[in-house]
Amino acid sequence: MESFVTTGLVLRETRYKESDRILTILTPDQGVISASAKSSLRLKNKLFSACGLFCYSEFTLMPGKNMFNVLEAENLHMFHGISSSIEGMSLAMYLAEMAAALSPANQEADKELRLLLNCLYMISEQKADLRVIKAVFELRTMSECGFMPQLLCCKSCGAYDGSGFYFDVQEGYLLCENCAARENKRGGLDAGALFALRHICLVEDKRIFGFRISAASLTRLSAVAERYALTHLDKPLKSYDFLKSVLP
Repeated sequence: MESFVTTGLVLRETRYKESDRILTILTPDQGVISASAKSSLRLKNKLFSACGLFCYSEFTLMPGKNMFNVLEAENLHMFHGISSSIEGMSLAMYLAEMAAALSPANQEADKELRLLLNCLYMISEQKADLRVIKAVFELRTMSECGFMPQLLCCKSCGAYDGSGFYFDVQEGYLLCENCAARENKRGGLDAGALFALRHICLVEDKRIFGFRISAASLTRLSAVAERYALTHLDKPLKSYDFLKSVLP
């Protein structure tokens, strides 16, 4: 087997033996992969600076029996600002764990990688409210991974706008306030949250953070985005409980 070169973001690092690391890497062409980085915990090792958590690096990989082996690695970007706050670090860990759980293996994951890199940049540079970043990632990554909700209009009557819309997190459809009431369901989205929900899921990548939202609407959007993402995950995320303790 021949070695190959790819870029990737380190989602998780696990110490192995005295100075080795097992890496979980999100790559654009191979999806989520596992790779062994031998001696990468040694300060003088050439792999040290490029194989850390949240490092976006160029990797030279060799296929192995159970995982890839890292032959070379060059750091392309480090998100230094993530560690400046416990809230930011906790959110980054949560996003990385969700990406590892949802992104495909052995197939293209370019959109998933670009979304995560964008969100980590926003955290690192403090470009947006952390709750906005969290909601954007939850909704957009679910949409990219095959759970795109039906957001055009009310499923029952076709109403497009208004306040009090209900979003079914299990089935991914909208009901206006009147139709929700007839089904004994309580609407949780006001007009601002409804607009943001549609924007996040449907807009082109480069405009994904191009919206404004009030504090009240953000609270409603955050609740819906979180429930939607967690409902469709196969298993609970270990990082979730700690994140909620520092970022309610």
